[in-house]
Amino acid sequence: MSMTQPLSGMRILYLSHGGGPIPLLGGEGHEEMIACLETVKGRMARPSAIVVVSAHWEETVATVTSGARPELLYDYYGFPEPAYEIAYPAPGAPELAQAVQTLLSEGGVEAVADAERGFDHGLFVPLKLMYPEADIPCIQLSLKRGLDPEAHIRMGETLTGASGRGGLSGVAETFGGNILLLGSGFSFHNMRAFFEAPTQETRAMNEAFENWLVETCSSTDLPEAERRQRLAHWDAAPSARYCHPREEHLMPLQVCYGAAQRPCTEVFRLQIIGRQASFHLW
Repeated sequence: MSMTQPLSGMRILYLSHGGGPIPLLGGEGHEEMIACLETVKGRMARPSAIVVVSAHWEETVATVTSGARPELLYDYYGFPEPAYEIAYPAPGAPELAQAVQTLLSEGGVEAVADAERGFDHGLFVPLKLMYPEADIPCIQLSLKRGLDPEAHIRMGETLTGASGRGGLSGVAETFGGNILLLGSGFSFHNMRAFFEAPTQETRAMNEAFENWLVETCSSTDLPEAERRQRLAHWDAAPSARYCHPREEHLMPLQVCYGAAQRPCTEVFRLQIIGRQASFHLW
């Protein structure tokens, strides 16, 4: 569903990144996800740099990777040996990391840089599928411990103009003119449920939350104050805690919305590992 024009110099995407490295290993249940990543890639100009907010990194304060050549973090366990041989040698972007840290700090969000941390699978799994050449500079931005949704919406807001310099859109020209802010999470993330056969009841719960999420992120009938309020109090949504017993895989969406502050331009609904999930593109 196309609604509004993207922010100049910047695209914003929240995606459901699937189960660990399985999408890269040919495992079942990710066919729609892989196809959707290709579709979304076709909707966007090739980014000149990518900022990834990953569900798999939490710090006390907002933290940005600033190394020039980050290693990969195989932050999963119990998978076959090829899962630990995946390569994605994308370069880091120290200058972009500094710009993001500055935007956060000027917007009142305490932020630090980490030159040692590598890229986790929230980055390298989807990006290896979308941009396998691994030639686009990338940085990661952490979540904040406590997972306060309002704090993550605020993080997003600081990335798009709190400094008065136009945020990431304003600095995009310095980094090639086109930045992708990528929220890498999963719109359904109940680990126990993934190991159980779905029932009519659990399917209905999954669907109820997805319907709420899609309406919240895409409806042009919602005033922005109400959209923000919904996302700040996401746990009041239907079946919210069934779909997210812990909310780290939803918080990248709050950052994306904070950066956009408007309805998304397109929603992609799909099945991943037998559960309903979604991508949201601004």
